Amino acid sequence: MFSVYVSGTDTGIGKTLASCALLHALRGHGLRGAGMKPVASGCERIDGEWKNADALALQAAGEPGIAYADINPFALEHPLAPELAARDAGVEVSLLPILASHARLSDHADAVVIEGVGGWAAPLSASLMQADLVRMLRLPVLLVVGLRLGCLNHALLSARAIAADGAHLAGWIASHVDPDMERVDDNIAMLRGRLPAPCWGVLPHAEHPDPALLASRLRIPMLAE
Repeated sequence: MFSVYVSGTDTGIGKTLASCALLHALRGHGLRGAGMKPVASGCERIDGEWKNADALALQAAGEPGIAYADINPFALEHPLAPELAARDAGVEVSLLPILASHARLSDHADAVVIEGVGGWAAPLSASLMQADLVRMLRLPVLLVVGLRLGCLNHALLSARAIAADGAHLAGWIASHVDPDMERVDDNIAMLRGRLPAPCWGVLPHAEHPDPALLASRLRIPMLAE
């Protein structure tokens, strides 16, 4: 089974877009994919449930018929750090419900793409780090690098932190979040030369990006082989 944890160099750098594009790319390889956002803060009330826009995008990009509650077991109302949003909601974010949801998703899909929160070191709760979940599920990590000034520093620090936490960095995706960034190609070349994992693709900047179209820009090494 193909399963990967998508982290990022920061918040707002295109993790959801990359995850959705990856789900479409997996479908191109003949795999049934399911997206997952274990913890999401910043939700709105839809049909009597708290739902998050990123998790809904993952649901739309994955196999039909998958329950929202399994995609996003912890949906928190306030758009804050998950630890604060959970405290406001009187909810304790814990591993067992996430593991149970992941197991159900695995029963309905050949591949699960799990989107993290913020950057790699952002906590899921007061006692739970993203590295804890990655180690428990034995997941490789895919790092989304937001292309903007400072991206080389953020990417290298993230890669070091992932390795220090005992996780495996399987690859990275460049996400062009700043349309005014200069010397983009030079920065991508420096990232390629310094990050200890292959680049899976570059997502260009777009006002309204379509993850289905962007799927063709991704190459998943283990499946390409």
